[in-house]
Amino acid sequence: MSKRKIEIMDTTLRDGEQTSGVSFSSSEKLTIAKLLLEELKVDRIEIASARVSEGEFEAVKNITKWAKESGNIDRIEVLTFVDNGISIEWMLQAGAKVQNLLTKGSLNHLTYQLKKTPDQHFSEIEETIKSAIKNDIETNVYLEDWSNGMRNSKDYVFSFLNFLSAQPVKKVLLPDTLGVLTPSETFEYISEIRLAFPEMHIDFHAHNDYDLSVANVLEALRAGANGLHLTMNGMGERAGNAPLASVVAVINDYVKDCGIAVNEKALYSVSKLVETFSGFRIPANKPVVGDNVFTQTAGIHADGDNKKNLYFNDLLPERFGRKRKYALGKASGKANIQKNLQELGLKLNDEDIKKVTRRIIELGDKKEIVTKEDLPYIISDVLDSNLIEEKVVVESYVLTHAKGLRPSTTISIKIEGELIEENAQGDGQFDAFMNALKRVYSNKKMSLPKLIDYAVRIPPGSNSDALCETVITWKNETKEFKTRGLDSDQTVSAIKATEKMLNII
Repeated sequence: MSKRKIEIMDTTLRDGEQTSGVSFSSSEKLTIAKLLLEELKVDRIEIASARVSEGEFEAVKNITKWAKESGNIDRIEVLTFVDNGISIEWMLQAGAKVQNLLTKGSLNHLTYQLKKTPDQHFSEIEETIKSAIKNDIETNVYLEDWSNGMRNSKDYVFSFLNFLSAQPVKKVLLPDTLGVLTPSETFEYISEIRLAFPEMHIDFHAHNDYDLSVANVLEALRAGANGLHLTMNGMGERAGNAPLASVVAVINDYVKDCGIAVNEKALYSVSKLVETFSGFRIPANKPVVGDNVFTQTAGIHADGDNKKNLYFNDLLPERFGRKRKYALGKASGKANIQKNLQELGLKLNDEDIKKVTRRIIELGDKKEIVTKEDLPYIISDVLDSNLIEEKVVVESYVLTHAKGLRPSTTISIKIEGELIEENAQGDGQFDAFMNALKRVYSNKKMSLPKLIDYAVRIPPGSNSDALCETVITWKNETKEFKTRGLDSDQTVSAIKATEKMLNII
């Protein structure tokens, strides 16, 4: 059976940018646009609203210039307004060729916001479409507040759709603007429209106010929708839009009669880039792209994975360019420890694994974070053995910080028995320490990994004189890894975390 092709329109750069506190720069918009179309392979992207700002105008011009050169101009869309041709002129100057015209999809909005009759509204829309055709601009039409229109003024919605069916409109875009639909309503309303207008191209645009956006998307497809509007990481106004990663996974696994062109393997990398550019953090438990969603915590789950993958489902991390992880904490069992030891290339007998497991559970009870990279140190400590030889030891250091002078550090470090001293200045005490360390390693023709994240906190439940925890994320040529240090002094805890890194590399 041939699959029904579903068009995916990503609106991260338009609707997603309406997330509170998010504003992409022109270069960021261009980078995301390229990735969405060329790497992720969505069918279309909505990149801006006309008339918003001079910065938005320049961003659209940059994207349309690239799109014309790369043959993608017909896949670039801009939200426009019924405004006597002002948006059309903006489109022409920006170089865009497809407008998504915002109109009123409920009688309530039309009456109280525009204060116009349906005939007046339809007449102005018709003139806007004619103007677009004269200027070689293609038109799709948004019915704003369509979901409430179907609930409260269905006759108006159908008279509007009758009018649009006679217009040279490519696609009709049906948004659940306020995120109020239930799945059963979504199916009922789109089924009615599909039955009345079998040839009309219908896009469904879901919002997530009741956390029903993915369920509503499924019902829209079941009812016969031709296209979907989605955003990276579920970004968007209020509770956001339907998240692209979740919807793609659901369609591929559960909607067998529909096909999409999206490249699953690119989802995670594009998602993380959008997170970086936007500052909009992905929740750790966000399906498909969250940090924790492919991490098994309970020991019984890891054990089941060893026995015919009993706790696997179809959402295999490799589909999305990711790997399964096994957390270490108070819920860990022997199987979790073994999984992490395998990755480190270490082997322990059953009795030693039991001892290590007990120590990890103790740390978990104290709300300590235990990482795979901590395991060699825990093993060495618990077993009182030389399993992990400390080849690098920070023997001593002097940290100075005086008013009017740059912080400085003198360090004494032993590398495989050789004692080396060095000093340096920096923007802070730890920065000075790292600069001194870089001098040591540079003199020995050795390189250090790049520090890409530095997080400091007091463990939950502690008091003001408790230990300070510093978790540093490092990146070398092959991987990212984290090290952790604990001390009552923040700089010293960072130095301890750095010493762990030196031994790992």
